[in-house]
Amino acid sequence: MVAITFISADGSERTIEAEEGLSLMENAVGNGIDAIEAICGGNAYCGTCRVYVDPAWQAIMGEAAEIELPMIEVSGDETPGVRLSCQITVAGEHDGLIVRTPASQGAS
Repeated sequence: MVAITFISADGSERTIEAEEGLSLMENAVGNGIDAIEAICGGNAYCGTCRVYVDPAWQAIMGEAAEIELPMIEVSGDETPGVRLSCQITVAGEHDGLIVRTPASQGAS
């Protein structure tokens, strides 16, 4: 299992034990992270699973993939490190990852 910390817009933190091979979104939903709504079920067309990758992790996580860019653009979210959690596959190298969730997606 991989420890991933979600920080909500109000600053509250919650660390989950994520399963490798599943998306960050699937792990968040399965662990009750309310701020990850994932209305489209991981198909990269709703933008309700956005996260902000912590600056210390941005080089490791990389830039948003091409499939993510249209939805991020439509959302108007220009926050550095913005990604769709449905497009991040959890791997062992992500142990300790920190992501923040937007206020527009509720609280985790």
